[in-house]
Amino acid sequence: MNEQAVQQYLHDHIPLSKAMQVEVLSVLADEVVLSAPLAPNINHKETVFGGSASAVAILAAWSLVHTKLKSTSINSQLVIQSNTMNYLLPINGTFTARSFIEDAGDWSRFVRTLERKGRARIAVTAVLEYEGQQVGRLTGEFVALATETH
Repeated sequence: MNEQAVQQYLHDHIPLSKAMQVEVLSVLADEVVLSAPLAPNINHKETVFGGSASAVAILAAWSLVHTKLKSTSINSQLVIQSNTMNYLLPINGTFTARSFIEDAGDWSRFVRTLERKGRARIAVTAVLEYEGQQVGRLTGEFVALATETH
């Protein structure tokens, strides 16, 4: 999936991403980068609302697993099971969320488990950046459930 296809999918299927003006900057085999502007995500202190920062990080992490699953022959549903978000600095403008899987071997184990058991879990990290600085970090656990082809 390319950037335009992922962005269209997010805006069509997760309407909050459109309201937040999330933009897909890049989709690579091992990372997805999203961005979001301040205006639709602003809080009472005129910085990015923590919930918006967390949502963009979750969207980046989910998008990485979603796009990687699309490159396999496994039909599945993908959901987040849990996450931890650390906010390091205020965000005063457009920011990015870059997602990746920390241990490269986790992906192949995830796919093998999904094929064998019809269910698998994987940890994904998303780093928030603003003006070249890391301003937040999310660790999320995502679960894929194999589905029947119709």
